[in-house]
Amino acid sequence: MPNKFLFISKDALISDIAWQVVKEGQSVKYYIENKSEDDIADGFVPKTKNWREAVDWADVIIFDDVLGQGTIAQELRKSGKKVIGGSPFTDQLEDDRSFGQYELKRHGVNIIPFWEFTDFDKAISLIKKHPDEYVIKPSGEAQNIKQLLFVGMEKDGNDVIRVLTSYKRVWSNDIKIFQLQKRVKGVEIAVGAFFNGKKFLFPININFEYKKLFPGNLGPATGEMGTSMFWSEPNRLFNETLKKLEQTLIDEQYVGYIDINCIVNGQGIYPLEFTARFGYPTISIQKDGILNPMGEFLLALANGEDYKLKVKKGFQVGVRIIVPPYPYRDKKTFNSYSKGATVVFTKPPNNFEGIHIEDIKLHKGEWIVTGSAGVALIVVGAGLTMREAQKQAYSRISNILIPNMYYRKDIGDRWFEERDKLHSWNIMCH
Repeated sequence: MPNKFLFISKDALISDIAWQVVKEGQSVKYYIENKSEDDIADGFVPKTKNWREAVDWADVIIFDDVLGQGTIAQELRKSGKKVIGGSPFTDQLEDDRSFGQYELKRHGVNIIPFWEFTDFDKAISLIKKHPDEYVIKPSGEAQNIKQLLFVGMEKDGNDVIRVLTSYKRVWSNDIKIFQLQKRVKGVEIAVGAFFNGKKFLFPININFEYKKLFPGNLGPATGEMGTSMFWSEPNRLFNETLKKLEQTLIDEQYVGYIDINCIVNGQGIYPLEFTARFGYPTISIQKDGILNPMGEFLLALANGEDYKLKVKKGFQVGVRIIVPPYPYRDKKTFNSYSKGATVVFTKPPNNFEGIHIEDIKLHKGEWIVTGSAGVALIVVGAGLTMREAQKQAYSRISNILIPNMYYRKDIGDRWFEERDKLHSWNIMCH
């Protein structure tokens, strides 16, 4: 008998994982709240228009976001359902940057000095009094507008002042609250792990996100252009960050994946922000490194089992294939250049190995770009070395044709410079 999985999404983030579970022969129902996105994964995954009617049917319920989903997850968990999802507390860790930083500090984790503002003039005044390099980080809903994150590079802070002055004129209705954070230089690295409500499951995941649009870290910030990663036993990075939150996650009965993005250097580890849910496209890239069936793993995670993850040795590299106008939202441009575009494989891939869907639907046997964001596919490669993983990922991409598609060709390159720094700073030691 197949197990029954109910996936509940605000914006169709978890489509690919639902599809992977379908391919394993499990029974799936998928609900997408955002009506402009609700045809994503049509033809790949069975849908439901009313997730509440499917609650009693489901063996496992999976939420894919924060923004209030933790409250619903907690209610269902208290009613006896097996749920992968957060709580109001873990939602707030991600949604409210300042709250996340205060919680890190409360748990004995080093943090970078920051100040929270609702007034642009007060932030400008602080920079004038204390000239330095700062990072502007919008909080709440505005943090999802990725181009608003700004990393200052001028030592007197004048570039940040100019940007804040511009935001005051143009974005004041959207940015209700924001942080100024001292800029710390080093290697940007994230550590994440799955949590079953009682303990972390090992191994942990170490990953490196590529957020700028163009190779060489140029252009506007995006949600993400790709990620390289590997699996590890608990190390210093994990022990000095996530491990310190273990008891709180037990108290919250948190079930799912949790990740902390950090800057590390010779002076220490400085957490930047939480992801208190599966990461996207992180979870799809992780899927290609996990040897256990995804449905079996999700069921064990929801049941609180002490499950041993079996993972590939070496590295995974995931590359996002995108279409215009990503990373921006412009309905006219999307409809003109991208909506309805077909995905063509020059050679039929073996069971679509390494190919993961994002905003795609299946129509008359064809893969079609849909939704509104312009994210089409995630293509993943694996190998014992980073070079091998890159080679496999980009070889798979060479087999894909989508009109106007673009992607970064340097995902994984940072590793070759940064690994020596990480080892010399003992970040990876156990």
